[in-house]
Amino acid sequence: MWNYCAEKQISFIYASSAATYGDGELGFDDRMDIDQLRPLNGYGYSKQLFDQWVKHQAMSFPKQHVGLKFFNVYGPNEYFKGPMASMVFHGFNQIMADGEIRLFKSCNPDYEDGGQLRDFVYVKDICKVIAWMLQHPTVSGLFNVGTGRAQSFRELAEATFHALGREPNIRYIDMPEKLRGKYQYYTQANMSQLYEAGYAEKFMDVETGVADYVQQHLAKDYLTY
Repeated sequence: MWNYCAEKQISFIYASSAATYGDGELGFDDRMDIDQLRPLNGYGYSKQLFDQWVKHQAMSFPKQHVGLKFFNVYGPNEYFKGPMASMVFHGFNQIMADGEIRLFKSCNPDYEDGGQLRDFVYVKDICKVIAWMLQHPTVSGLFNVGTGRAQSFRELAEATFHALGREPNIRYIDMPEKLRGKYQYYTQANMSQLYEAGYAEKFMDVETGVADYVQQHLAKDYLTY
């Protein structure tokens, strides 16, 4: 696909991921040397390997080439993703079925249960970034796409309850053994490169994005966007 876009000189915009940053020890700056990154799982490596292919092996380039390092995405149209759908989606269904949301306990003493932090970004904001890129074909590069603000899974769960007009009821469960060595406890996008490229839109925080998702989509029979 890359080579085809290079030959035809058309834009190539692809999904990378914040999973490429691994445990976050090196930070979450999209200007850093990506060869230093060590993802924690196969999904992260699949994104990392293509980012590196672009850097080291691409011989010709599309007129615009953009890799977007998406952080923790949630929102409409993720309904087919099964266990990989967002905690908002699963939390909504848990509330509807059992009146509670179940979150993983923390296995890291630096984070309390529910205090694991992620940069949760609403898919409608991602659509705005992609549309902006298409409108600005002179912009190329590898960009973070998050909010620039880390919020906790507890906040995410509480926002889901509040969107339904309910009091939070959260139960903490053991994290599966197979996830413990691959789990990111903290992500927060450095968004300065995207803003310096000229992007000026603000990103929704968890409270705003979750309210829209729950009230306008999940509570309306998984209305698509």
